[in-house]
Amino acid sequence: MELPKRKPLRLPDYDYSSPGACFITICTKDRKCILSDISVGAAAPGGPRVQLTDTGRIVEQYILSADRMPGFHVEKYVVMPNHVHMILRIDNGPPRAAAPTISDAVGALKRLVDRRLGHNIWQRSFHEHVIRNAHDYREIWEYIDLNPAKWAEDRYYTQER
Repeated sequence: MELPKRKPLRLPDYDYSSPGACFITICTKDRKCILSDISVGAAAPGGPRVQLTDTGRIVEQYILSADRMPGFHVEKYVVMPNHVHMILRIDNGPPRAAAPTISDAVGALKRLVDRRLGHNIWQRSFHEHVIRNAHDYREIWEYIDLNPAKWAEDRYYTQER
């Protein structure tokens, strides 16, 4: 039986070690809601509230420590129940042969979290979108801000734990 062909997730001619920003989405394995709980509506007067689980707090700790990786900076993020969104900026300076890539940064984040927890919580890959201009950047920033309020409409929404 032939396995289905996966479509390529990365831009074929883009240098993922070049300076710029990417919108990253990382999902939990089987989209299990293990990272946070979101309260909206009457349960959250004043706006949506994201309450991180113990696992979500560990994920947030490593997101915030990504700034310690030379050349990387997390500019915005949200930890949803079964996925994480972030804007990751890369600024490696002048191009060089062994410059770290977006995949290196995301892979390190996933490995560090898994090592700390003692088991794998992530799906195999991640989604990225290269941010190409200021308008794109503002839209993504707003999307991240509004994502908790729209959790029930999110394509990753599930109530399963």
